[in-house]
Amino acid sequence: MGTWNSRGLRGSTLEDMINLSIEKYRENGLGLIQKIPTPIKPIEINQSTRHITLAYFEKKSTVDYIGVVQGIPICFDAKECNVDTFSIANIHEHQINFMKEFEEQQGISFIILYYSHKDELYYIPFADIYDFYKRSAEGGRKSFRYDEVNKNFKITSHNGVPVHFLECLNLDLCTRPQ
Repeated sequence: MGTWNSRGLRGSTLEDMINLSIEKYRENGLGLIQKIPTPIKPIEINQSTRHITLAYFEKKSTVDYIGVVQGIPICFDAKECNVDTFSIANIHEHQINFMKEFEEQQGISFIILYYSHKDELYYIPFADIYDFYKRSAEGGRKSFRYDEVNKNFKITSHNGVPVHFLECLNLDLCTRPQ
């Protein structure tokens, strides 16, 4: 696994850094979050090595991560972008629907978005994602711009946690309508 430094995610993937972060949260009793594997159906298996050599996606996945943080159910997806605009098409309709239903069950849904060209990470609350999605569905802009992202939700590293999103989760909880 790559290492985290003040210059960001160079040498490693966003997923690796999130996995390290959720492991740190688990070790410190702050939350229990799991990476959800994409379901696949093996077609060909090399009998000598027992490795899958051909497979297809069995069904649509929901989100990348799901878990609980101090009694609060959460689900989120991790996305990367190397320009100032992020296409709504990168968030599939079935993911939007899952996150919406998760929110209706009193869970918290969000996206962690890494702007690789700026070396910046943001927590995008579901309310914002849904607004961007509805705008697109109603014939408006099919993406959202960097300058539309709430900069109060910038994710930083903290105490060995490279993608420390719990402060943003707390801000999301505190700014929701009652």
